Amino acid sequence: MSQNLPDFIWFNGKLVPWAEANVHVMSHALHYGSSVFEGIRAYQTPKGPAIFRYTDHMKRLYASASMYDLEIEYDLATLLAAGREVITANGLTNAYLRPLAWRGSGGFGLGADNPTGCMIAAWVWGPYLGAQAIVDGIDACISTWRRVAPATLPATAKAGGNYLSSILVSREAKRLGFHEGIALTHDGYLAEGAGENIFLVFGKTIYTPPIAASILHGITRGTAITLAQELGYEVKQENLPREMIYLADEVFMTGTAAEITPIRSVDRKVIGAGVPGPTTREVQQRFFGLFDGSVEDPHGWLEYVA
Repeated sequence: MSQNLPDFIWFNGKLVPWAEANVHVMSHALHYGSSVFEGIRAYQTPKGPAIFRYTDHMKRLYASASMYDLEIEYDLATLLAAGREVITANGLTNAYLRPLAWRGSGGFGLGADNPTGCMIAAWVWGPYLGAQAIVDGIDACISTWRRVAPATLPATAKAGGNYLSSILVSREAKRLGFHEGIALTHDGYLAEGAGENIFLVFGKTIYTPPIAASILHGITRGTAITLAQELGYEVKQENLPREMIYLADEVFMTGTAAEITPIRSVDRKVIGAGVPGPTTREVQQRFFGLFDGSVEDPHGWLEYVA
C-alpha cells in the first residue's frame, strides 16, 4: 500500500500492532483459498463516523463461512463491536473495513478440519477505480474469462478462492488498457465486473443481471436497486445478452470499493453520450447524500461508530 498504515488490527479476539497480525505459512487458506471476507465502508457524516450497512455485511460473512464449513468462534455482536473498536483505536473516520475468516494450519488435506482464525482491519482507501472515475466514468471491456457455472463454486459466497476469477478479469483488462473488465456467464450472458455489479439504463428502466448469473449478491447492488426504485425507476433483474451493454443509454457499476462508478465505454464503444448520464448521477446523488446528510436514511443503513 502507498498510504500510511494504521496502528492496529483486531486479530483473534484482541487488538494487535499491524505488523504482528501474522498467520503460519502452512495455513490452509494460503494454499487452497479457504477464506471468506467482507469489504465495508465507514463514512464521516454530520452525526459522526457511520459504517454503511454494517450488520448486513457481517451477516453475509457468516453466510459465506457456512457454505465452506468455516466455524467462526465469535458471535455477531462480538465482531460488530470489534470493527468499531479497530476504527476508534486507529483514529479513523472515513475508512474501509476488511473482516476476514480463514482456515488455519493443522491438517494438509483439502478437507482438513483446521481451526478458523478471524481478523478485522481498517484503513483509509479511496474509490477503488480512482476518485476521478466517480466523476468522469471509466472505460471497461468484456473479458475473455467467464464466470463459474452453476453448481461449481457458490458465486454468492464472498470467498477468497472465488476471487481468482476476478484477478484474471481485472489483470486482463488493465493489460489491454482498460480500467476494469466485465465477465460473462458460462453461457454468454452479462454477469458482473471483476469486483462490481453492473446496471444498464434504458430510459426509465434499469436492468441488472440476476443472482442466478453467477454474481455476488452485492449489498451496494441492493442499495442501488432500492434507491433507483425510490427515484421512480423500474428495475428488472434478468439475463442480459452481451450486446445490450453497447445499446444502453447509460451503464454503471456498484460495489463497496467502487461505490457508484459510471462506465463511459465498453470495448472502445461509447455508451450513450460518452459521459455519466442523468440516471447514474441521480443514483450517485442519493447514495452519497446518505453520508453528507442531504438524503434521509429511512432504512437505517448508517450504523454509527460511537
